[in-house]
Amino acid sequence: MEDSDSQEVAQEVPANDVFIAPSIHEKEILAGVSYTHATPVPNSIKNDLSIECVVGVDEAGRGPVLGPMVYGLLYLPLSQHRALLAETHRFDDSKVLKPQVRSDLMQAICTPGTDLYQNCGWATRVMSARDIASGMLKPAGVYNLNAQAMDATIQLIKDVFARGVNVKEICIDTIGKADVYQKKLEKIFPTTMITVAEKADSLYPCVSAASVCAKVTRDAALEVNHKAYSTSNTCAGEPKSAADAWGSGYPSSATTISWLKGHMDPLFGWGTECRMSWGTAKDMLEAKGNGIKVDWPDVNDDEQARRMTDFYITASTMDVDEEPEDELATWYGKPVPESVF
Repeated sequence: MEDSDSQEVAQEVPANDVFIAPSIHEKEILAGVSYTHATPVPNSIKNDLSIECVVGVDEAGRGPVLGPMVYGLLYLPLSQHRALLAETHRFDDSKVLKPQVRSDLMQAICTPGTDLYQNCGWATRVMSARDIASGMLKPAGVYNLNAQAMDATIQLIKDVFARGVNVKEICIDTIGKADVYQKKLEKIFPTTMITVAEKADSLYPCVSAASVCAKVTRDAALEVNHKAYSTSNTCAGEPKSAADAWGSGYPSSATTISWLKGHMDPLFGWGTECRMSWGTAKDMLEAKGNGIKVDWPDVNDDEQARRMTDFYITASTMDVDEEPEDELATWYGKPVPESVF
């Protein structure tokens, strides 16, 4: 899960004054709940649903140990694809753009009256660190990160079709082998031209724009996650921003590792901002002297696996000749014979 490219990781650090997009649902983020946000179909498309559109999909935050993974989707009329996104606004892979530039682009997408707002629809799926780890740590039938990512992608695209948008082309940055992923999507969306490619975020402007939607949403989500610490009375001296506190959130970041070490609870580890399934987190918790060891009962042990209801008295456990007790008469206990005194 570690990213060896230090320059790329540095670009992953959010801007200190990142734009807070409508895709930020603070309540869900703090609770560690995954959710989807989608904008209405822009009027330029809604007024003529026969207009052919192109859809781009990309993610942000696949490798970090801290924060959510976010999938972003953006669509617009096919006729404006390169002219509006590449030539007019210079969209590129979000990891190449400076943090402030991608934040400004996202603000333009969200501001009524701009050409981006009038012609582009977009959506994000925020996959919380808690839910990612929960799926990967299942004792049976592990829900791995690729499967979670693929399900998020497919559902975002289905939602666009459900709104009546005439999707002609779909461009996606690959998960695993591009040809395998593309064939799977072609079976689900057989009437649509689909392109799955490595580095699609630098090849197709709609994927670049989706990448920006995903990255800025993740950046702002990190700030929300960090509020639990920056506003806490128990975290004296905690930096006010996530960028200053834990940097990019990647395991290869010294700032991230330092923060994890300084904020680890020996029993519970960290909050909903941490992916407990990541080797970085597990190694810290399991290191000698760091975490508290918990021995869980063996579910196959009959003594350990007894249920609370096993101790209840039911009609089947009573002697056949025994008269049922008056429940109200024994509400405060049973009378005792004088001999006990």
